Amino acid sequence: MVHPYLRRRQGKERIEYPSAAVRDVLARTLGVPIFQEQVIKLAMVAAGFTPGEADHLRRAMAAWKKRGGLEPYERKLKDGMRVRGYKPEFAERLYKQILGFGSYGFPESHAASFALLVYVSAWLKRYHPAAFCAALLDSQPMGFYAPAQLVRDAREHNVEVRPADVNHSDWHCSLEAQAANRDLTDMSCEQREQQPALRLGLQLVRGLSRGAAARIEVARQLSVFTDVQDLLKRAELNRADLKALAAADALSELSGHRHLAAWEVAGVEEAVPLDGLDQFAEQLPLLAPPSAGQAVLADYAQTGLTLREHPLALIRARLNERGFLRADEIAVRAAGDVIRAAGLVLIRQRPGNGRAIFVTLEDESGGLNLLIWADLAERQRRVLLGAQLLGVVAEIQRAEGVQHLLCRRLEDHSDLLDGLKVISRDFQ
Repeated sequence: MVHPYLRRRQGKERIEYPSAAVRDVLARTLGVPIFQEQVIKLAMVAAGFTPGEADHLRRAMAAWKKRGGLEPYERKLKDGMRVRGYKPEFAERLYKQILGFGSYGFPESHAASFALLVYVSAWLKRYHPAAFCAALLDSQPMGFYAPAQLVRDAREHNVEVRPADVNHSDWHCSLEAQAANRDLTDMSCEQREQQPALRLGLQLVRGLSRGAAARIEVARQLSVFTDVQDLLKRAELNRADLKALAAADALSELSGHRHLAAWEVAGVEEAVPLDGLDQFAEQLPLLAPPSAGQAVLADYAQTGLTLREHPLALIRARLNERGFLRADEIAVRAAGDVIRAAGLVLIRQRPGNGRAIFVTLEDESGGLNLLIWADLAERQRRVLLGAQLLGVVAEIQRAEGVQHLLCRRLEDHSDLLDGLKVISRDFQ
């Protein structure tokens, strides 16, 4: 139903009505029955159903996938339309569309409610992207996307995202004043003035208790924390909470980088009096900051996302050696080209008919939508389900501005991640 409607709306398919009565029912949806009410009315005006029979048909449509029961209506529908002069092709097409309503049919009121939610969400995302992302992060777990992908999308839409920090973060994500020199050139003047930054919340810090975060917020109302000892005393944190904050790099303003924070927290664990740390100050530079790879690994392990480089940017040279193109490179290749691509697995979806599986990959330059037919998925099931870094040999397909990669072979290249733990979603 969807594709014929869209083709007709775009002027690519002729709109025809077999009768004036059918036109009255389907004119507003261009001759395609989209809502349940339209199917009920068609049964009445085209096949001669009584209102009571049409209501029984509505109930059967909603339940036939589970219990069956549409077979008695097939003959009555087709015979009724035949008697009233409708062609068999129209009757057959209508019956198949009725079957489709068992999986996807909506009453018009429900469809309008969903459409309103989509419109409001799209408006918020367009004009208040920082607040929209903050709300999604605070509502986790939900939807298809993990926090890492939500934050990446926000940053790609000019939202400045700031890390979780004990001197700035609440439990929930929050909005902060934008930096004066922030580049927001592709937004309007009004948006540039109003666009806030997004501060990640302490709820993203794995292992930090809600009570500890609450005590941090209360203590910080008096004054910001000056060092780890000050944080420990005023927020009454235990060792586990301190270790979680250090591992998440949420003590950077107090201690510097992760290694220095871990050193100070270890001092607390060993009951070393932190007030006497000045005598060890000359030793601090010996604690080198984490490498880029170590920092990204620690970010994902402790918060599920990173504000540093994308993980695949760190291994791009090795991906190039294996012949994998980036998403932005694939975007400029011709449709029909067979290419090699690789990315982190974000989503795996199997629609109800099971004929195809859709997978979304992400690399440092963007996302890739994969189409995997069921026979290939079955042959390479272990790779499809197990790979965190999935490589594919695929043909580029494009239609109406949408690109898919039609996969011919799947490859597991998770070994390149060197233990990096990345969140992905299971089959939906």
